[in-house]
Amino acid sequence: MWMVRAGEGAYLLDLFIENGLVSLGRDRIGDLVSYTKPKDIRDYVRKEYPEDKEGKIIISASQLSRFRFDFKIDDYVLTYDPSLRIYHVGKIKSDYYYKKGHEEESQRHIRKVEWIGQVPRDSLSISTKNTLGTISTIFEIRENARNDILSVLSGKTPITESIEVAEEGIEEIKEDIVSKANEFIKDKILSLDWEDMQNLVAALLRAMGYKTIVSERGSDRGRDVIASPDGLGLEEPRIFVEVKHRSGSMGAPEIRSFIGGLKGGCKGLYVSTGGFTKEAKYEADRSVITLTLVDSDLLVNLIIQYYDEFDSEGRGLVPLVKIYWPV
Repeated sequence: MWMVRAGEGAYLLDLFIENGLVSLGRDRIGDLVSYTKPKDIRDYVRKEYPEDKEGKIIISASQLSRFRFDFKIDDYVLTYDPSLRIYHVGKIKSDYYYKKGHEEESQRHIRKVEWIGQVPRDSLSISTKNTLGTISTIFEIRENARNDILSVLSGKTPITESIEVAEEGIEEIKEDIVSKANEFIKDKILSLDWEDMQNLVAALLRAMGYKTIVSERGSDRGRDVIASPDGLGLEEPRIFVEVKHRSGSMGAPEIRSFIGGLKGGCKGLYVSTGGFTKEAKYEADRSVITLTLVDSDLLVNLIIQYYDEFDSEGRGLVPLVKIYWPV
């Protein structure tokens, strides 16, 4: 069983239902009948969309390949009507074909479908609804969800789940999304150059209530950023910050050197996107001067925690959008 979404906001739904088909649209991609391997389709997409990033090319080529090679006659297919919260269920009735000059010009990659019924989303189990929640244009539906859908379609009593099981499933999805979001934010941060990383750390400190001085390019004597309540370093706490934006982890010698440059009454903050060795953490723990080590994971957590207080410069370096989740 396959999901084929009818475009953004299901704007192609009438086309799908009235013409008995599902389709894919790629303006520059022509007939795929002569292509016999997914790799050939990927090379074709890469050639026709040279401006696209490799990740987008892979996703687009994968969808075309599944539509071309993996869909089989008599496979079940779904498409969703979000306005009525209804899944239309059909069976694939043709091999792949290409129809140039189709009434919806971009929708030229076609599979004929016999639509056999409808399933209200509210009739499905929580786990099935969670499975169908992905935004991908095309994806294969898991066996349990497939059985649930066909059971409802045949008029049988829907599968029921306890509230505890349903909540556990939703919580698991939430944890997965949060984990992925954190990794995407980390990817964005690690793609910054050294100067932007230094400015990002300064923006974080400003969001936490400090005023900052960022060192100019060149020798900074171990102080990439100075943070204090007054912005001049006259009032305590005075925080001297070192920022290392590289893949390798910082060791004990680097931490000892940084501590040696700190004066009494100062506090130290050492940011290393490559992390720290066990020996480096030991040196920080035994330092008589207060020193905090921040790796990329902690940096992401702090940015998320204080992002609402970020100024325009900080938000420009790492643009983020808030996502709400039901509780």
